[in-house]
Amino acid sequence: MHNKTISELALGLRVGDFTSVELTRSYLDRVSKFNNELNSYITVCEESALQSAEIADRRIRAGEAEPLLGIPIAHKDIFCTEGVKTSCGSKMLDNFIAPYDAHVVSLFNQSGAVMLGKTNMDEFAMGSSNENSYYGPVHNPWKLEAVPGGSSGGSASAVAAGLCVAATGTDTGGSIRQPAAFCGITGLKPTYGRVSRYGMIAFASSLDQGGPMTRTAEDAAAMLQVMAGFDPRDSTSADQPVPDYMAGLGNDLSGLRIGVPKEYLGGGLDADIEASIQLALAEYTRMGAELVEISLPNAQLGVPTYYVVAPAECSSNLSRFDGVRYGYRCSDPKDLEDLYKRSRGEGFGPEVKRRIMIGTYALSAGYYDAYYLKAQKIRHLISDDFREAFKKVDVIMGPTAPSTAFGIGEKSDDPVTMYLSDIYTIAVNLAGLPGMSIPVKPVGGMPVGLQLIGNYFEEAKLLNVAHRLQQETGWHSATPAGFE
Repeated sequence: MHNKTISELALGLRVGDFTSVELTRSYLDRVSKFNNELNSYITVCEESALQSAEIADRRIRAGEAEPLLGIPIAHKDIFCTEGVKTSCGSKMLDNFIAPYDAHVVSLFNQSGAVMLGKTNMDEFAMGSSNENSYYGPVHNPWKLEAVPGGSSGGSASAVAAGLCVAATGTDTGGSIRQPAAFCGITGLKPTYGRVSRYGMIAFASSLDQGGPMTRTAEDAAAMLQVMAGFDPRDSTSADQPVPDYMAGLGNDLSGLRIGVPKEYLGGGLDADIEASIQLALAEYTRMGAELVEISLPNAQLGVPTYYVVAPAECSSNLSRFDGVRYGYRCSDPKDLEDLYKRSRGEGFGPEVKRRIMIGTYALSAGYYDAYYLKAQKIRHLISDDFREAFKKVDVIMGPTAPSTAFGIGEKSDDPVTMYLSDIYTIAVNLAGLPGMSIPVKPVGGMPVGLQLIGNYFEEAKLLNVAHRLQQETGWHSATPAGFE
């Protein structure tokens, strides 16, 4: 059952081929069997999952037919879940039991989805490889010695290995799309503000956005239908109507204008990955789309801009973790200053400390104008580039990542090289645009992602464009050996 889509499983539940309890138990069995080698989950909620499945079965027998009713999913451990540990992959929150549900979690609970557990992640969502977790690295099911990408690597690994039907993730600079590319699944980062950030522990508040991680674009549409919408508790939530994402799937692509940025092909991109991207673009032209070369001249400034803006915001957001109110507290502090220093020094990992220090420096007197203010000006230029491009094209396409998944430990001693893993994804967050990654032809037996970028609030268009490719090819249906 673990290779079926959400719609296939929903149909099976409605006609009585199996119950939600049986379905949930089958996934829990897979988690028990494979999680030790993948380390995808931090917390497994077996008892509550089976209770939720029983409730879903009663609702199904009563005639309810919600698309996600009785479907087992997982949440990235950055979303607060009432009564369940919400660690953010950090020692700092290893003892934190959330007293409330994030808005996204509440929506899935109302839909009848079954939460199997909380997935592993880079600490406070800071990383591109899922090696920064307090709970150890996550492994890529396609190659256990390789990283799954980050920071939503636990969700990507779990979906790819069939340890849940779908999962939530968050994307600050590519943290849904890059792990989706590395693990051969579909990952969607919605427009900034489309999904509420209430109860989603903040890293960089002007960049963070929650989204779905699934096997198919159709499943991503079903997940986004539940996640999207206005939330008055989130001041950055967009009060925009939510379309029927499923209704537009399968629309004809004739006349679709696909922008291909000249800055995205060649250069540091692996030649085999470029060939795989070109093959996907050729499929789109066969379906009636038109390729248009465009330029995003400030795209190369995305990485340095991001690594000023994001650390500055994280420096501010993470100041709340001080050992006083909740979270990790050092033992036997001498005084208040010692409590602050040792609680933060012992509770945060190296990457989080690095970004806090960078951000604090960028915001300090004498450097604010030189770094932070300048980065915000460049951010505006990057957004302008996209606005100009979307006057000529309907969607932009290119690679999600410059390489396939690299080995665990391969880049951990070189932060700058690690940061370049997100070179194609970061600009989308700086501009607040929707973007997604879908699998294309593998390279050397490892997954490759095609990135699709849309205009503001045009997730429905992206989902249809992705779905059409998945209808025509079987690239998205491949499963890693040993996890069939």
